[in-house]
Amino acid sequence: MSSALMQGKKVLIVGIANDNSIAYGTARKLKEQGAELCITYLNEKSRRFVEPLAQELGAELILPMDITVAGELENVFNRIQEKWGVLHGVVHSIAFCPLADLHAPVSECSREGFSMAMDVSCYSFIEMARLSKPLMIEGGSMINYSYLGSAIATGDYNIMGVAKAGLEAATRYLARDLGKNNIRVNCISPGPIQTRAASGIKNFSAMLEHDAEMSCDGKLPTIDEVGDASLYFLSDLSRGVTGTIHYVDHGVCITG
Repeated sequence: MSSALMQGKKVLIVGIANDNSIAYGTARKLKEQGAELCITYLNEKSRRFVEPLAQELGAELILPMDITVAGELENVFNRIQEKWGVLHGVVHSIAFCPLADLHAPVSECSREGFSMAMDVSCYSFIEMARLSKPLMIEGGSMINYSYLGSAIATGDYNIMGVAKAGLEAATRYLARDLGKNNIRVNCISPGPIQTRAASGIKNFSAMLEHDAEMSCDGKLPTIDEVGDASLYFLSDLSRGVTGTIHYVDHGVCITG
């Protein structure tokens, strides 16, 4: 009998952009522990970066998924139903806001920018929960990623902090909603990591410097550290844990 934590578990991973992505660090940890993976890519432009990584990880399904394109999310879950008939885990690692709105003071964010940020960064997780529920017939675990800027006004996170606060609230309410289905829902909040998505944040280098200075050990988190935390929440090790916001930021959440 295998001692791998994720042996036989089937997991959907949304949000890999390249090998610096948090979602890639998580996918690698899950694969090491025996998980079978479905990995999505945003569009044809991103496919050339994501597909080689998905193949390296032995993903059984590699599918396009742009949350703003009608039907693509549903198609992913239909393919999972056809291929596996069951789902045990979901990794939600997507967020977006038009740069003009992300860089603007919150009071100057446009209605369109706010709607886009909330739709992609928050509501998409709710949609995934709705579609996961009938597939998680053996129980399951869903995780997403946030940032401390959801809880305190820090750096130039601006309207994305509002969207992530919504995502964290959705995590709590979904945990209560889906608990009766033996589905756990948790949020991981890493400190700043130099990813493709983070490059759009204004003065991101200053955020990195601030967090390195304010962390308890002078360190910044890595995608491997976030991957280890994700493995915990997606495995049975966390079977008694749901509705939490878990920080992987070397203590900045208590000092910054």
